Amino acid sequence: MRTLKQVKCGETVSVVKLTGEGALKRRIMDMGITKGTEIYVRKVAPLGDPVEVNVRGYELSIRKSEAENIQVAG
Repeated sequence: MRTLKQVKCGETVSVVKLTGEGALKRRIMDMGITKGTEIYVRKVAPLGDPVEVNVRGYELSIRKSEAENIQVAG
């Protein structure tokens, strides 16, 4: 299973599963990233961190460490 960290610029993917524990998982869900949500990867910073994505019509920056906990398909 791929994670959001592995998705390339310009790809649109769908969230399959959130991994992680407690506060980290809650933080990701509070950003609007839940199972079935579509995520469009806008750009990746030159050194790879953070990743800019579009989720539910708004822009969001996510750290690589957080992106590793989001399993995606597509």
